[in-house]
Amino acid sequence: MTMTDRIAAAFARLNQSGRASALIPYIAAGDPAPAITVPLMHALVKAGADIVELGVPFSDPMADGPVIQRAAERAIAQGMGLGRVLDTVAEFRRDDSHTPVVLMGYANPIEAMGQQVFVERASAAGVDGLLVVDYPPEEMDAFAGMLEGAGIAPIFLLAPTSTEARMQAVGRVARGYVYYVSLKGVTGSGTLNTDDVAQRLAVIRRHVGIPVGVGFGIRDAESASRIAQHADAVVIGSKLIETMEQAVASVPPAQQADAAIEAASQWLAGVRRALDQVKRERTSA
Repeated sequence: MTMTDRIAAAFARLNQSGRASALIPYIAAGDPAPAITVPLMHALVKAGADIVELGVPFSDPMADGPVIQRAAERAIAQGMGLGRVLDTVAEFRRDDSHTPVVLMGYANPIEAMGQQVFVERASAAGVDGLLVVDYPPEEMDAFAGMLEGAGIAPIFLLAPTSTEARMQAVGRVARGYVYYVSLKGVTGSGTLNTDDVAQRLAVIRRHVGIPVGVGFGIRDAESASRIAQHADAVVIGSKLIETMEQAVASVPPAQQADAAIEAASQWLAGVRRALDQVKRERTSA
């Protein structure tokens, strides 16, 4: 199975089971410690994640709010860079050959490595998709072709401010799924207006023929359930990282790894149960 196929298979399983929405947690690779990233990824899958978004730590994460910025800073301070992120994916793949892994980050580390080298290493590691915040679709034709040639889905953001022309541009080059940023501003900010999200998704789907996930502002099972009524996937990052921060802060260093994994997996499992309830409500409607 190629990388892009793993993403398609994840959504196919979702549709076959009648579940309302895929669950996509975001974590920063290397946070709270590099040694626990792979065990944390496996725990999130066990808790109900359909796809794992793995953040590539970057020193100037312009689209990220303070929670994810702190996570990136902690990871960078412990030596986590793009090369180690790819090694982490390869390690995860030794025991999980079916869960899609999408890298999310910024152009600078990829440019520093070199696009061709990155694509080769990402393909060898088992990366399924790539979302680069500061690569607009209009400038991605060549790189998107390289990714597709290696079986890696180029994934793009759309925002409340995106024009229909931008939606069309994304629809031409995006593969896997599209990530709709439900709020203006940075990650972890604001409150969701579900009606607005539903209206924007209807417009996006006129131009985009692949699944559309929604992220930013989803902070609990209730908000995830509301979004799942309309979105093909629910993406949660800041609240998951906050949950780990709080767990780690309350225990001695020797217990922090276990505390972070336990807190994250328990919290995500609660969201998974809520999304599965949405499926049942839809089925009975």
